[in-house]
Parts: sequence; C-alpha cells; structure tokens
Amino acid sequence: MEIRKSAPPDLPRILEIYAGARAFMAAHGNPRQWGATGWPPESLIRQDIAAGDSYVCLDGEEIAAVFFFRQGRDVEPAYRDIQEGRWIGDDVYGVVHRIAADSRFRGAGSFCIDWAFSRCGHLRMDTHGDNTVMQRLLTKLGFRYCGIIHVEEDDDPRLAYEKLPDTQEEMR
Repeated sequence: MEIRKSAPPDLPRILEIYAGARAFMAAHGNPRQWGATGWPPESLIRQDIAAGDSYVCLDGEEIAAVFFFRQGRDVEPAYRDIQEGRWIGDDVYGVVHRIAADSRFRGAGSFCIDWAFSRCGHLRMDTHGDNTVMQRLLTKLGFRYCGIIHVEEDDDPRLAYEKLPDTQEEMR
C-alpha cells in the first residue's frame, strides 16, 4: 500500500468509500457519528483536497482508504478544551480525521494511521463513543485515551486519543 494526496478526480471514489463507512458504522452500533448528518459533506471533502490535507491509500491502482491529515501547533481547535482528562504532550502534533476504508482492503486504516504517525511522531485522534471499532483500533496501535472533546458537527462528545513515541512504554 502507498499514500498520496487526494486529487479532484478521486472524488467519486472518496464519496463511495464514505458512503460505505456510514453503512458499516450503522451496522456496527454507531449510526450517529456520520450517518445522522451524512458526514463528511462533499463541500468539506473538496475543501480538504484543495488545501492539500486529504490523502488516499492505494492498494495497487485502487483507492482503498481516505483520510484527512494535518500537523502543526494547535492544529485542531476542538482539542483546546479537553474534559475529564488531559493531553499527554503539549507540542506540535498531527491529527487524522475522517478516516474511512473500503472493507475489502484489510489493514488499510491501520496503514494510514501508521503513515501519519511516521510523518509527525505525535498524533491525536478522536472518535464517537459508539465507535467501538475505532476505539479498539486506536488502542491496538498504541494510542492512549486522554479525555473528552466536543466538535462543531454535532452535540455528541468525542473520545480523545493521543500517541507519542513513548506512549507504548507508558501503557505497559
């Protein structure tokens, strides 16, 4: 597998992957995270592509997954206020959002997250409380649960996770 920036011609396949992810989440006890609002909207996907923050994971010539990745200081405003916990690190970090994979491509989600972590060495992510699939994946990949954050899209709280190079050692 390999990662590259998304391009406008990728949009139909990206929309297809997101539709599949919404159906998967609904079937696995998480109908509200993206399903209630049809998240993410096409306009946001187009904006992500134009800004150079949208990436696709290729398996051969086929797009297997899509995700948003950006890094910097205070790159995610929703992460400024964390409740019932705290962040581990307080420096430049990367964030992965809107990650979705075609279910035919096993391991694509892990590959994308590992790729993002390899670019920045400090990664934060969040997920809906009903998204047990993502919670298990983040734990498996060495992320540590840090607390609760809130997003603009809806009123449901999100579980916040973080990974630093030494997070694995802290968890043992």
